[in-house]
Formats: sequence, C-alpha cells, structure tokens
Amino acid sequence: MKYRRMTLGAITVALIPAAALMAQGSPRAAFMVEETGRGYSTLQQAINAIGSGRGTITISSGTYRQCGVQEAGVITYVASDYGMVEFAGTACEGKAALVLRGVGAEVRGLTFSGINVPDGNGAGIRLEKGALNVAYSRFLDSQQGILTANDPDGRIYITRSTFSGLGTCENSAGCAHSIYTGDYGQLTVRESRFERGRGGHYLKSRAGNVTIESNSFDDANGSGTNYMIDLPAGAVGSIADNWFVQGRDKENYSAFIAVGAEERLHSSDGLMVRDNEARFVPGLRRTSTFLADWTDSRIVMSGNRLAEGLTQYERR
Repeated sequence: MKYRRMTLGAITVALIPAAALMAQGSPRAAFMVEETGRGYSTLQQAINAIGSGRGTITISSGTYRQCGVQEAGVITYVASDYGMVEFAGTACEGKAALVLRGVGAEVRGLTFSGINVPDGNGAGIRLEKGALNVAYSRFLDSQQGILTANDPDGRIYITRSTFSGLGTCENSAGCAHSIYTGDYGQLTVRESRFERGRGGHYLKSRAGNVTIESNSFDDANGSGTNYMIDLPAGAVGSIADNWFVQGRDKENYSAFIAVGAEERLHSSDGLMVRDNEARFVPGLRRTSTFLADWTDSRIVMSGNRLAEGLTQYERR
C-alpha cells in the first residue's frame, strides 16, 4: 500500500488512510471464536455463536465480572495468556461463573475468584453433564471450586491447577468443598495443589473410579476443614504419590482420607493407596488415621510414609 507524504515545515509525515490506521490499532475482541475469527464483547455471545458445534473461545487478558452458560456442543475456554484472565464475583443462574451442560468442555489457564451465592454453593465451574477437562487454572476464595451433578457415563480430568481459600459449612445447603463431584464415571486429579481451605473437604467425590495422583494437600493454613479426600460412596482406582499436611484448625481431624462414610454406591475392592506422604503441620502433636474405611473392602495400601501419631488404616 502506498501512502501520500506531506511536509509540515521540516517534518515529513505519511498520510495513512483511516482504514489502515483502524486495522493497525484495533484491539482484539475480549472473546474470540478461533474457528470463525469473530470476536464478541461478552462470554455468553461467544458461547451462543458456537451453539451445538465445536469451538474454541480465546479470552483476552483482563478481569471480567460476567459469566456464561453452555447448553450444548463442545467448547474450549482458553486464556490468551495463562493466569492473566480472571472471572471474578459473578455467577450465572445463582450457580457459577461457568455453568456447563453441553457435550463437553475444556478450561485452560483461567482464574475464578470470589464466587459466592445465597445457597452457599457458588463455584468457578458448575458441571451439570458432559465431559470436563481443566488445566493450568486457579479457583480462589469462593464457596466451591468445581461442583458437579451426576453423570455416570461422564469423565472429569483436572491437572496442574490450584484450589485455594475454598469451602464453607455455614449455609443451609450443607458444606461446600474445593472440589465436589457427583456420581461421575471417572475422576482424575493430577499435579494440582489444594490449600487454605475454609471448611468442608478439599476433594469430595462420588465417582465410581478415581485417579488422584501427585497432588499436594496443604492444610497448614486451613480453617475449620475436614478430610483431605472424601470418597463418601466408595470408589476403586488409585490414590498415589500425594503429599498431605494436616493443619491445626480442623472441624474433624480424625482422618486424612475417608472411604464410604455415607453410602456404598460403588465397590472399593482393590482401591490402591500407595506411596503417599502424610504429616502434621510442624509443632503439632496429635493422633489421627491416614485412611478411615466404612466399607470393609479390600483396600490395598503400600509404601505410604506417615508421621508419628498417624495410623495407616482404621475400619469404622
């Protein structure tokens, strides 16, 4: 493109057409559907544009006080710069920043903070059906991080994410937790961090098959918390290579892991609990149980490194 030049005294400047100036300086839309190249000012507009199809919404850096409901399709929600996109303080349908009931969803690099609703179940993500992948995301200072309904054919995979300042037992709906999944077919949580709980459990799941591996459960600065891992309906799978620290301020310090404390919806025969490390916060001396079992199942435990005062297994 050729630009005309004009001289103003000793200064020569190029006269660039207005259309070219707009193209060079136009900001990227906050929510971009990558497959079409179209941008939107709200998350819900971008979700609606994908509809029952498959698409990726790339979100520009910033803090957004808005939320979205996915009714169909398969959608990936990804930050343009991981850790630089935050959904703060706004819940759709009185539930969550993201309410998901499509075929599937993936969340990468997003932060959810300050999600609180009247019934005490405000979450970063409310998964009502379908598959969910979460990676490199943060859930901060809300009532729950991730809350799901039941989907026995569904699958949830969470990796390299942080859950901090979550949970409460101060509402009529009962306790909220950092993660609380309903009866899903498969739950995987790997290489993630749980810390600074404010009530409830760090990870509670009614899934029939779980893989909980290489995570840290740091309760040192927790307040009024309960179990690190609660499998209230029983489960098979693996709890391995995790690091646990129990803090001082506990509502219930009687166990680190609980299996089948509420019902026996699933068999726990063959559940593998291996190569974990568990201790108390420095300077704290008390007795507790690493795994409390209400199912009388054949749980396989090996290679766990436990601090003084911890009993490996207790039948309840």
